Amino acid sequence: MVTSLGADAWAARPLYEQFYCQRSEMENRIKEQMCRFAYRLSTEEMKGNQLRLYLSALAYTLVEALRQLALKGTEWTQARVDTIRLRLFKIGALVRISTRRVWLELSSTYPCKDIYAKAFDALRC
Repeated sequence: MVTSLGADAWAARPLYEQFYCQRSEMENRIKEQMCRFAYRLSTEEMKGNQLRLYLSALAYTLVEALRQLALKGTEWTQARVDTIRLRLFKIGALVRISTRRVWLELSSTYPCKDIYAKAFDALRC
């Protein structure tokens, strides 16, 4: 690895593991946010694009918080945002509305129901 940082400031292993790996992880998250949420900035006015970017940043922040709080300790701790969206948010369900409650009946064959239940319990508290 070639760097302009001095050898006295950083040893080789901590430089790579703590500095460069974290930087590449942040670049991956920025790319993920731009590709998955803010990919449509095509209105004619700047205000419309700005609003879309604000909403996409908010949505990405919510999914990131879900990943850190509700999915901690599961196999989806390091999952990409599109994986979480496809497997956790896009679930077929039967919705029944009564006078006092809204019932969601999820399929009993849903393959990720354990992770869904853990995330739901983590967010309820």
